[in-house]
Formats: sequence, structure tokens, C-alpha cells
Amino acid sequence: MKKFNILDTIVSPNITEKATFLSEQNKVVFKVHKGANKNSIKKSIEKIFKVKVVKINTINLKGKNKLVKGKKTFKSGYKKAIITLQKGQSIDLTTGI
Repeated sequence: MKKFNILDTIVSPNITEKATFLSEQNKVVFKVHKGANKNSIKKSIEKIFKVKVVKINTINLKGKNKLVKGKKTFKSGYKKAIITLQKGQSIDLTTGI
């Protein structure tokens, strides 16, 4: 397994309506590198945001074929991680790192 830099593991936060509802349950959603495993995601989240991670669920989303202006294109897939934080801790995604 290839080791990643801490900052390369997490691609971006996933801010959607569903992710906002999950934040009420002390959960945060991130897009992560396709080759990242749960241990590397946990280490990078704990070091960057200085929080305690309790649980991580990962989801591989497949790419889709799309039709744009009459031409077939392919929207690439990505890996998503739902991170459960310890009670009382939170990550504020609006302020930055």
C-alpha cells in the first residue's frame, strides 16, 4: 500500500444537504484519495483538525456516463469518507484550516 502525505489524503469537504443533516449527529463528510485506507484517513483528520475520530465509513462512488451538448462524456467517480467525531468535538468547515 502506498503511503500518502497527510494533506494529500483528504481532497475536499463534501458539503451537501445530507452532509449538513449528518453534522447534527457529530459526523463530517469528506472526499478522499481513492487509494487511502481508513487508518490513513483517521491519522490525517486527527493531525489536521486536532479532533478525536471514533469511527470512519468509506464509500466508493462509481463514475457515470453523461450526455453534455449531444456528446457522451464520463464523470469520474470518487471515494467518500463519513467521519464520526467524539462527543463534544466538531470541525468547522466554513473557517478553513
